[in-house]
Amino acid sequence: MEFDALLLSRLQFAFTIAFHILFPAFTIGLAAFLAVLEGLWLGTKREAFKTLYLFWVKVFAISFGMGVVSGIVLSYQFGTNWSEFIRLTGGVIGPLLAYEVLTAFFLEASFLGVMLFGWKKVGPRLHFLATVLVAVGTSISAFWILSANSWMQTPQGFEILPDGRFIATSFMEVIFNPSFPSRLVHMLMAAFLTTSLVVGAASAWQLLRNPQQRESRIGLTMAVGLLAVVAPLQLLAGHWSGEVAKEHQPQKLAAIEAYWETKADHPLVLFAIPDRATQSNHFELAIPGAGVIVAPAGEVITGLDAVPPEDQPPVFLVFWSFRVMVGLGLLMIGLGLWGAWLVWRKRLTDNRWFLRFAVAMGPAGFVAVIAGWIVTEVGRQPWVVYGVLRTADAVSPVTTSSVVTSLLIYITVYGVVFVAGAIYILRLLAEGPEIGEVEPSPEGLRAPGTPLAAAPDEVPGDPT
Repeated sequence: MEFDALLLSRLQFAFTIAFHILFPAFTIGLAAFLAVLEGLWLGTKREAFKTLYLFWVKVFAISFGMGVVSGIVLSYQFGTNWSEFIRLTGGVIGPLLAYEVLTAFFLEASFLGVMLFGWKKVGPRLHFLATVLVAVGTSISAFWILSANSWMQTPQGFEILPDGRFIATSFMEVIFNPSFPSRLVHMLMAAFLTTSLVVGAASAWQLLRNPQQRESRIGLTMAVGLLAVVAPLQLLAGHWSGEVAKEHQPQKLAAIEAYWETKADHPLVLFAIPDRATQSNHFELAIPGAGVIVAPAGEVITGLDAVPPEDQPPVFLVFWSFRVMVGLGLLMIGLGLWGAWLVWRKRLTDNRWFLRFAVAMGPAGFVAVIAGWIVTEVGRQPWVVYGVLRTADAVSPVTTSSVVTSLLIYITVYGVVFVAGAIYILRLLAEGPEIGEVEPSPEGLRAPGTPLAAAPDEVPGDPT
């Protein structure tokens, strides 16, 4: 492996986008969660919903800010490291990115200030409208970014001029390309799952310290409800994306399943060490006949032998990233169903093993998103626009030394700024929302963790 300008530019973009994708994956779901909380407060006037809103909006503000900053870095890299890509495909990609700014970003920027600072300056209904519009804006942003990226996966609605430049012949076909619908649904669900896992983990952490903390009980119940519904649906959305890949990106599917031969009735490979040098799997553990999950019995699946080795994606990385994503998805389903059962039994906050599991699963959404991104982007290689434009033909004419320098600067700056931001968010989550009134426990008002337990002879706030 030669660390030339191409490979280093890919590593640099991978490093910066891996940081960036974490924040939208969280803020898309968190914005919707905030809108629900404020709507519930307006409808019920329960102060617990307002308390939760005021707590999570602080986390949202920091995450949103870091997401914007890290996104700007990516746009600069299109000019510095991938100028040929923009020169050749700008007629197609450029308008989609501009639409994202003109619709989503302007909407978010217009109402974010009202959402963050207008609680005492505007009426409650107008403030709620601002929160809803920010939530809508984050989803619109995902729409345009996923459309642009999906076009790179399954390009259509364009033609190539004699000088190699791409122009759109139908923007409707460009926007609604074959992989866009399934990937948009998959990404939005991933964002909701990521948020529910963080909310659930933060709430469970507080409940481990104080089982009667009202706001955290509400937060955990809401997180469990979302997990129980969305996690199983995400499994179906992922299968939908796999069906699209089978039709339009057969080499990606072959890399995901480590299928080296083109044939029917493949087994379902659970474990293997794919080796592109030998075009085979080492230490393979597979279930014969279970390949019907990937394709119906008798259907021929295109293997990696359909293309030369130099045109095959890095199979090992794609294969294992997919299994990390699916494994975490199954754990999310288990967490959601377990939590739903405990809610039904009215024992959600009593089961400390469940609370510990919820805390441990807090980062799982972020890890699954990164793993899914690796499957999507690395599985497309060696193409930047699948089957049309190779990644090697899209890189800027830059020197290796300049890319090394910029990569080291990015690592240093990100290591300081974003790690500090992440630590601050974790400290906020550890502190939890402002404690409101506690719910009565079976042990009465003097149960451990309640105000009366600490002051047995006086009621807090009572002037007598």
